[in-house]
Amino acid sequence: MMRHPRVTVVLVFLALATAGIFRATATGGAQSATRALPEEVRHPATNPPDARKVELGRLLFWDPILSGRKDIACATCHHPSFGYAENLDLSIGVNGAGLGASRRFQTPNTIPFVKRNSQSILNVAFNGIDSSGRYDPANAPMFWDLRVASLEAQALEPIESFEEMRGDAYGEAEALEAVTARLAGVAEYRTLFSRAFGGSRAVTAENVGKALAAFQRTLNANNSPFDRYMRGDLAAMTPDQIRGMEQFDRAGCVNCHAGPMFSDFKPHVLGVPDNAKLVSSDAGIEGAYAFRTPSLRNLRYTAPYMHSGTFQTLQDVLGFYRGGRRRPQNANVRRDQLDPLLGRVNVGRGNVDIIAFLNALNDDGFDKTIPARVPSGLTPGGNIQ
Repeated sequence: MMRHPRVTVVLVFLALATAGIFRATATGGAQSATRALPEEVRHPATNPPDARKVELGRLLFWDPILSGRKDIACATCHHPSFGYAENLDLSIGVNGAGLGASRRFQTPNTIPFVKRNSQSILNVAFNGIDSSGRYDPANAPMFWDLRVASLEAQALEPIESFEEMRGDAYGEAEALEAVTARLAGVAEYRTLFSRAFGGSRAVTAENVGKALAAFQRTLNANNSPFDRYMRGDLAAMTPDQIRGMEQFDRAGCVNCHAGPMFSDFKPHVLGVPDNAKLVSSDAGIEGAYAFRTPSLRNLRYTAPYMHSGTFQTLQDVLGFYRGGRRRPQNANVRRDQLDPLLGRVNVGRGNVDIIAFLNALNDDGFDKTIPARVPSGLTPGGNIQ
């Protein structure tokens, strides 16, 4: 039986997409394929996987003992209810109360907002993965400004940050020493660290970072409709999502949002507006207003968007790309500073299918476990009521 020509074209496209040949060729640049996320996670040689480390890391992630005033945990701003991010434009760390959009500063208050939007840590184990599936967990790019590499290093940064977890309890240089002394003062933590790392003096800042990183590498959402589709399940994505995938390619989005994480993990100057809550403008990497390309996975759970959290919806983001590619929307950025790749983006006004495709990158099958208690005896998650 003969097939209609249009059906044949669709079947060929599906076959190519399933083979992982989804390429950014519309702008004439270098080919950049994307593919499903790996089903297994790599670990750095210096921090091999161990169930005892993972469970210790989970407890540390939820325990406010890591914060200066013992009122905020890692989970406060990276909560499973919001895809391990939060539905707040800029985070409220020390001296805050409540969860997500209902979070507020307590009075009196001298603590500023956290400078940037809280990124999801789902799939952060794959940070740095390229279009060929290669990545090095020991040198994985972290944060909007790429200031550290590896989850082990990233995990310790908020503990030292004034507005995130440290507050005014002690100075930045003393933060890690103060926190490890607290942990060593809890008998249960001494036992857990010894079991996970060996030795009688295992409560160290290095091991805190390793335990937190080991736990974060278990927070994976790598079975989205897109992932299943690319692995060969052609019914996993809807026709409008498939059309949206093609439009995403044709519009030039894949020039930066490539690879299994839909990020090149490179800095780009886009001229995104500052958040009005900030006292001063956020100039990004080296004062150039460059920020790392975020992943597009699990966007359903992680609004608002961009480093400043200024866009509430995906429609807002696509609207920015329509106007922002011609002129900066940040008064501190000149037009000649904009990344040349921005001028190649052309999403048009019919964004329904692109958004449908972005929704095919969502996977809510991730670990949402909240420990009933933490060894410090504090409330898991901190002051989130």
